[in-house]
Amino acid sequence: MQNVSKRTILWIVPIIIIVIFWYFYGPKDEITDNEYISYIKEIKYNETEETLASAFENYCEEGKWVYFQTQKNQHVVEFKGSCPQDNSSKEVNLQFIVENEQSGFQVGVLLMDSEQQSEEQRDTFLNNVITN
Repeated sequence: MQNVSKRTILWIVPIIIIVIFWYFYGPKDEITDNEYISYIKEIKYNETEETLASAFENYCEEGKWVYFQTQKNQHVVEFKGSCPQDNSSKEVNLQFIVENEQSGFQVGVLLMDSEQQSEEQRDTFLNNVITN
């Protein structure tokens, strides 16, 4: 009878450990509304009168803003949407890295159809969004 209880414990303990790891390190829900997203959306890029939120809304379709924090504790706001590029619609992910206390930001990586673009392509795309 004791062997059965030891065997049971040897099954339960690993399952509990897996559940705990899943809870803390598993997939997280996307954060789509917080102060960092609001900060980026309200920025007037290149001294234009239009905010980033309205520029992306006018240029792209089905867009959404997502916040996440990296392992290095960087605050990242990412625009995800379908935007016109080269006479076709492409899935776009553009990241903005927000400095602590929202004192500034840097434009991060641009992915088009899951393919990373160069800095020049990223800047050209962002200027197209702002000017159109």
